[in-house]
Amino acid sequence: MDHLPESIHSIRASGVASVRWLLIVPVAALLTWLPAPADARGAPDSFADLVETLLPAVVNISTTQKAKQSAEAEGPQAPQFQFPEGSPFRDFFDQFNRRGGGSQHPPRNATSLGSGFIIDTQGYVVTNNHVIEGADEITVILQSGKRYKAKIVGRDKKTDMALLKIEAAEKLTAVAFGDSAKARVGDWVIAIGNPLGLGGTVTAGIISARGRDIRSGPYDDYIQTDAPINRGNSGGPLFDMDGAVIGINTAILSPSGGSIGIGFSIPSNIAKNVLGQLREFGTTRRGWLGVRIQTVSPEIAESLGLDGPRGALVAGVMKNSPAEAGGVKQGDVIIQFDNGDVTQSRKLPRMVAESNVGKDVPVRVWRDGKEIDLTVRLGELEKVDQASLRALSGRRDKAGKVSRVVVDALGLALSPVTPELTKKFEIDEDAKGVVITSVRKESDAAEKFLIPGDIIVEVNQEPVVTPADVRKHVDRAREKGRKMVLLLIDKKGDMRFIPLRIEDN
Repeated sequence: MDHLPESIHSIRASGVASVRWLLIVPVAALLTWLPAPADARGAPDSFADLVETLLPAVVNISTTQKAKQSAEAEGPQAPQFQFPEGSPFRDFFDQFNRRGGGSQHPPRNATSLGSGFIIDTQGYVVTNNHVIEGADEITVILQSGKRYKAKIVGRDKKTDMALLKIEAAEKLTAVAFGDSAKARVGDWVIAIGNPLGLGGTVTAGIISARGRDIRSGPYDDYIQTDAPINRGNSGGPLFDMDGAVIGINTAILSPSGGSIGIGFSIPSNIAKNVLGQLREFGTTRRGWLGVRIQTVSPEIAESLGLDGPRGALVAGVMKNSPAEAGGVKQGDVIIQFDNGDVTQSRKLPRMVAESNVGKDVPVRVWRDGKEIDLTVRLGELEKVDQASLRALSGRRDKAGKVSRVVVDALGLALSPVTPELTKKFEIDEDAKGVVITSVRKESDAAEKFLIPGDIIVEVNQEPVVTPADVRKHVDRAREKGRKMVLLLIDKKGDMRFIPLRIEDN
């Protein structure tokens, strides 16, 4: 997956896999046996009975993509062979084509392999979107070896899920989703899939962690497992000991692309909602609030008088959005959404996305030192012009004309917006606020990456129009015994809240 961080890999396998055998050297170990707690559930003697019932529902997925000829090849003398990443033949054919060889052969199709599972006897199959992305032809291969062409019912890039449909002549075995919220760290799990093209492979392990954010998308909430999974396991199921699917194996953390015991699965509770929408509408229908948020750090919480780092700080509100209509303002901290606590900022996008479009949702915000209850009618994210999502509103007033001021407590030199400064720092001519003209080295401002040309729009959620306004708010915060002030900074159109420590003069 191109959008995953470095060393996070999707686990799709290439059509040709190279397997290296490792010599495993046994190591003696001294074991001390202790009696297990009375309420602990021991490891099963065997997974065989459970696996026997699950295997028929797990499928292999093969995709074919037509190879496209290079723009430099205008005739049959220079066809371009394409092979998936990791194929041992890829380098060979690259060299072969550069030498002008292969002129008598047509381009070959690229193939890749993945996994999936049947969730309905009518032929509905779940897999990852990255397994079938760009495919011209998709084939679902059952445990029996029967092969069926599949059509795409719907797909969702944001959660990397896809729903397929096959028309099978035989009776199909389906598996059901379980409740991933009940899965606990330390529970046994089973992964079944098609790693490296070796279909019907069963591995077991435990849930290593929950709620993992690997920055693959806006709704990351992965289950982490040490059940060995490799390329080709993508789209395969992660089962609990009751045989219910509690996750969809999607990615691994590995420096080499092979399993090191750190795999990630999409929780079933996220999958059920998305797949239900794909089946009904062919696409997702996510709730839309219309805010840009950032994390509430301990420093930001202190500057806002909040009892701790919780909630989601609203850094911007989109014009004509549900949030604006419902009274949400820039600088609010959303601490509850639909009667659920927003414990972390990254939790809010999932809560909004999983809510019904058109629903009136109670929203509780922290504003001016107190809690305020609002009601917001959610819109539909898929109908929003994505380019307009960046057009977030902010409160700005007219700037005055005063001289440059140094605010030692913040380590900043400030000036009003002038034609000279707009030209020097390439500032928008309509920008309003106070311009930072210099930053003292080793100050908190420097550590927070403030630079000359940044514009202070607000201090402690109050608009500032002159450098003197900034100094006034800093002095007021110091009189109240606060050690921080919260600045709303405009970095060439990107609005962001930054807390700064008030230094002793």
